[in-house]
Amino acid sequence: MIYGSIFDLAKAEERLKKIEKILSKTDFWQNNHLEATGLSQERGFLSNQIDQWHRYKNELEELDILTKVAQEENDHDSLVDLGKDLLELKREIERYELQTLLGDKDDKRNAIVAINAGAGGTEAQDWVEMLLRLYLKWTESRKMKTQIVDQLPGDEAGIKNVTLTVSGPYAYGYLKSEDGIHRMVRISPFDASGRRHTSFASVSVLPEIEDDIAIRINEKDIRVETFRASGPGGQHVNKTSSAVRITHLPTSIVVQCQNEKSQHRNKELALKILKARLYGLEKEKQNREKQLRHQSQKNIAWGNQIRSYVFNPYQLVKDHRTNLEIGDIERVMNGDIDILIDAYLKWLQNQK
Repeated sequence: MIYGSIFDLAKAEERLKKIEKILSKTDFWQNNHLEATGLSQERGFLSNQIDQWHRYKNELEELDILTKVAQEENDHDSLVDLGKDLLELKREIERYELQTLLGDKDDKRNAIVAINAGAGGTEAQDWVEMLLRLYLKWTESRKMKTQIVDQLPGDEAGIKNVTLTVSGPYAYGYLKSEDGIHRMVRISPFDASGRRHTSFASVSVLPEIEDDIAIRINEKDIRVETFRASGPGGQHVNKTSSAVRITHLPTSIVVQCQNEKSQHRNKELALKILKARLYGLEKEKQNREKQLRHQSQKNIAWGNQIRSYVFNPYQLVKDHRTNLEIGDIERVMNGDIDILIDAYLKWLQNQK
């Protein structure tokens, strides 16, 4: 539990002292506003982590004392209640330890998630819809807000691609574990012969860019097109040219948004996604670790998957980066992926 946590209290306290010393210089705020803002946010994060560490330590020591007293007095009822308190505290500490792994500057941001069908036809499009449901279930359990900004239905069933925003504390930090190719093996409900099929979908996760990061887009570098929305949204959405498609000419990045009734709102959301993708592209160039991670997404097909979900002939979810295996696939498909996220964050920490 907390005493074996990957969180290093001594290093955190040492780092906090250095930040406070830097921020105490009045001219530093005047000459380095953006850096000062970042350090101020890091100071708040570290202070919170240190305070929580001490709180959990004190609560554990208190429970230990109360348990010894109850054992000496042979107080069975108190021991049962203390056991429940210990179990709840254990869960809190596990959530805390997971959050201590989220130290990158983008981890605290909201996330933009795009899911695209790969090899597998209708089966792959159904797989996209299943993954969307999985993430919606997970965000619901975390009390995070989601908004689908673009969605293209499949020809027969499922979804060809979908883009959504996820808003909540450390949304990107948690969901970055899902970035990559996801492989599914099952007996296809779309195959009359009942044969087993393998399908692929790519999940791309980017941090949502806020005002503290300057991403400038030249109007001459983009082409804005409007069209009638084809997805759900009601009579007004489907009968007016409210949908917006933006092409960034230097990079050939194309984004679109069609789920809002207002053309202005769709353009605003599309520009936000474009900024996130340009930011991700720049980080990918500068950060070798992310370069290696994104290289595994060359093809949405065999050999590049980060995770496999096998429904038949046996049930298994395996993450190929951490080698974590889970036999209860229904639990995972219902959004319980915290154990996978935890294993990934620890694996990522070890890689660093």
